[in-house]
Amino acid sequence: MPDVTTLTEILTANRTLPGGITYLEGERDAHTVTFAELHERALGILYHLQRLGLRPGDKLILFLGSNEQFIDAFWAALLGGIVPVPVAPGISVEHRRKLLRVARRLGAPFLYTDRRTFERVAVLAGEIGHGDTIERLRARAFMVDDLTDVARAGTPYAARPQDVAFIQFSSGSTSEPKGVVLTHANILANIRGATAVCGFNPHDVSLSWMPLTHDMGLIGFHLIMFANRVQAHLMPTELFIRRPLLWLELASRIGATILSSPNFGYKHYLKVLGERSVDALDLGKVRLLFNGAEPISVELCRQFLDRLAPARLNRNAMYPVYGLAEASLAVSFPPPGAPLRTLGVDRRHLAVGEPIRPLPAGAREHLELVAEGTAIPNCSVRIADDADRPLPADHVGHLQIQGANVTAGYYEDPAANAAAFSADGWLRTGDLAVVHQGDLYVTGRAKEIIFVNGQNYYPHDLESIVERIEGLELGKVVAAGVRPPGEDIEQLVLFILHRGEPATFVALASTAARVLNEQTGLEVAAVVPVKRIPKTTSGKIQRHALAQSYLNGEFAAELSALAALRAAAGADPVDAQSMIEAKLQAICAAALGGKRLDVNDNLFELGASSLKLIEIHERIDHEYPGKIDLTELFDFPTIAELARHLERKLAA
Repeated sequence: MPDVTTLTEILTANRTLPGGITYLEGERDAHTVTFAELHERALGILYHLQRLGLRPGDKLILFLGSNEQFIDAFWAALLGGIVPVPVAPGISVEHRRKLLRVARRLGAPFLYTDRRTFERVAVLAGEIGHGDTIERLRARAFMVDDLTDVARAGTPYAARPQDVAFIQFSSGSTSEPKGVVLTHANILANIRGATAVCGFNPHDVSLSWMPLTHDMGLIGFHLIMFANRVQAHLMPTELFIRRPLLWLELASRIGATILSSPNFGYKHYLKVLGERSVDALDLGKVRLLFNGAEPISVELCRQFLDRLAPARLNRNAMYPVYGLAEASLAVSFPPPGAPLRTLGVDRRHLAVGEPIRPLPAGAREHLELVAEGTAIPNCSVRIADDADRPLPADHVGHLQIQGANVTAGYYEDPAANAAAFSADGWLRTGDLAVVHQGDLYVTGRAKEIIFVNGQNYYPHDLESIVERIEGLELGKVVAAGVRPPGEDIEQLVLFILHRGEPATFVALASTAARVLNEQTGLEVAAVVPVKRIPKTTSGKIQRHALAQSYLNGEFAAELSALAALRAAAGADPVDAQSMIEAKLQAICAAALGGKRLDVNDNLFELGASSLKLIEIHERIDHEYPGKIDLTELFDFPTIAELARHLERKLAA
């Protein structure tokens, strides 16, 4: 990579060199934007931003679904000393709520989005009483729809290493999200550290479907690749969700050497792949297959490598890593090309300060952990006890980090900063880990973040959504991530305080699952009635205790009784009244795996996750091209409602 001190210097240095970014929008839809074109576009967009009134230091929320539009605007902001703030547009109400919360948190930000997306946010803002927030944004918004000319160049700003490069906000939607502030110096330290280990170079070919609002997508597979002039390829996240097999078909076609996915993506790919042959793929050039962003399943790693062996995927390409936004992404990497290293321990002895106890595979309490390497250059790692005192090797403790790549703190949040840093300046990651024979092994999470579909969710966020239901209130709902034995990814389970008869709980459980599903797109694996909610002496909910009781089968009788009540209450499905209803009913039934389906059933009550909604939408779009937008499934959640809406569109 070039000898630079800011990200903008990288853009300037690259503009005279061959290379570019290739956007893959479909199986045969690809185009490349050269480094020179990107520089020219960024300056042209900067001109419009400066006309709108943006100046160095101003905050610009990027709320865009297009990778190409995002990257153009991101670099335009950096060139002007403007601070980009990526926020995922998503498809659910909670994504739009997060935008409003981030906007209020920033005070007086500007917004870069498209008109249709903005108007959907405006409707929500009016419904929840945030009309003042959206009107302030409207006056300071640039609509990408209006961008017709980039011929005139804006005035660049001479950035300094200590300047804020961008702010990445946490997943908070129903509570105040925290903004991780990263400087140019932070990010460049991380890029250099990661490059020193992995040897990224212009001969590498990368392919990513990770969203650019995620640190792995933005820093890992754009900024690091861009700095090292890697031949980078980006495909939309939504395209991967709809057609996961296309991911490795494209990787094979372009000769990719660097790929990435969290557990969720590997699981999704294998599920859709089924028994199909992969002999036609050639993944022999892949040298790094990054695996991070959520707890890593050793078994899933092996399943993926076994299944893709006929495609000539090197088993040593699997690359488990540890990182987080506060570290500008990367914390620890293993040596490239090294075989997967694991450690078998007794899951009953992983308390803070406790030495690990090796346990052979096959033992009932055996837990297999995966090695995530050692700290990269410019970053240090330590394992500490509850008092922030360093622990020796082979002892479980709080994972803490320090270094040039680590953020100095959260955006205007003294309370969060005080909680995040130890007295001697180490950042508390919130994760628990152990160092064994020099390698880092993450054992669990102190913060109880729930990982579903490759994304982080705070339990209190999800609980707050369910608590909006009449009759429920603070402290009566607990959300927990549970990974049953033999499963590779976590399931979301709700525990609701209920001391009445099981029959009175059925409707409440159905409503709770539907509301959470509607608001977040998450599928609830189970809603469990509990007689009490365990708490610590200080009043904090013990989510882990409930999750463990669930895994131990302590609620099996209650869940069985509820299932019997639901089955007894079931009636024959209402038949479709039109050809369109019949088609939609068949599409939804196929996507939901044969669940009982009535044309008046709410898809969210039936557990239609974000993945299922995308699958349903793709099938509807095949039958009625361009007539139904994915977000309209939230507006018309029953087959009958959707059919009437579609009929009106067809008639028009």
